Amino acid sequence: MNPKLHLSGLLALPLFLAAASTQADDYQVTITNLTQAQSFTPILVATHKPGHPVFTPGQAASSDLEAVAEGGDIGPLRATLDASGSVHETVASDGLLGPGESVTLMLNGSRKYRYLSLVSMLIPTNDAFIGISGVKMPKKKNNPSMIFVPAYDAGTEVNDELCANIPGPVCGGSGMSAANGEGFVSIHPGIHGVGDLSAGTYDWRNPAALVKIERMD
Repeated sequence: MNPKLHLSGLLALPLFLAAASTQADDYQVTITNLTQAQSFTPILVATHKPGHPVFTPGQAASSDLEAVAEGGDIGPLRATLDASGSVHETVASDGLLGPGESVTLMLNGSRKYRYLSLVSMLIPTNDAFIGISGVKMPKKKNNPSMIFVPAYDAGTEVNDELCANIPGPVCGGSGMSAANGEGFVSIHPGIHGVGDLSAGTYDWRNPAALVKIERMD
């Protein structure tokens, strides 16, 4: 064996191993709407490092989360996530996801970025959203994670159930309200019929969504 060729092969080996260790893994995420009359606004999904919560129950929502929960606007939160060194990738669905419907999104993770977060507004509501904040994705293929997801109350707007304060095709109201809510993220109490919305039509019982996460490669 030519010793020069043998040496060059050994020198190249660490570079190959480094490339293999940082190679992205493909994941498929399927979100199903389990409510009878609520729709989900465009769903934002991100893969990231651990310790990067998008929201924390019992604590105040960020202004980015407020924009999602009150108006279905994922733009500010997506920009914040994309600018973070802790986030690997963000993807989003298009349009509304109606009752009983599912949508599947493809995204990447890796050994460093094996956590997933997800948010989407429920309409018609004042500030309800479905959310996952940093769940670990499956390491192995053919071993999907099935997660039942509740609807949360962002606590940024009063649940007056008035169409003037609720966006979307049912109400057509404003996406953002100046009125303050409870001040912290909590499990949403549902629709009670105190305003313009019928509880018999638009109320739900948790979980509000089912999320399936599969490793594809």
